[in-house]
Amino acid sequence: MKKEFEKAIDLRKTGDHQESNELLMKLVQKFPDNASINYQYAWSFDLLGEESKAVPFYENAIELGLSSKELEGALLGLGSTYRTLGDYERSKRTFLKGIELFPHNRAIQTFYSMTLYNLNEHSKAMELLLKCLIDTTVDDEILSYKEAIDFYSNKLDEIWD
Repeated sequence: MKKEFEKAIDLRKTGDHQESNELLMKLVQKFPDNASINYQYAWSFDLLGEESKAVPFYENAIELGLSSKELEGALLGLGSTYRTLGDYERSKRTFLKGIELFPHNRAIQTFYSMTLYNLNEHSKAMELLLKCLIDTTVDDEILSYKEAIDFYSNKLDEIWD
């Protein structure tokens, strides 16, 4: 099983997403209670643009119990998949769980901001993106305005006299 699993991951890394998906399908049929296989299989559907097929495998992987690193990726993947399917409330709940468990993961926060946008929570989305930007950028021009960007990030609708 380990050899086949590693081959599927290698195929994904080299861009052979279809073959990776097919190998993972065989593995998930043999080992339906393996959380990692379910997670990788879900991810393989996302790469193929078949998001609706990914959902039950993400959900199953999370329910079965993943390592911390895999759980981080699965919550991001599931939240993003829900968003692309238009299930914004589920996406929001998933991302909030991810942010609670992994508060320093800027990728989860960035994808969450997209969901906030879809929910017409534009101010919150912009605030989160601006904070992610100033906390992660190495651009000297942006960093020279870090304090101002931070200050205004949650005051975008205010008008100053």
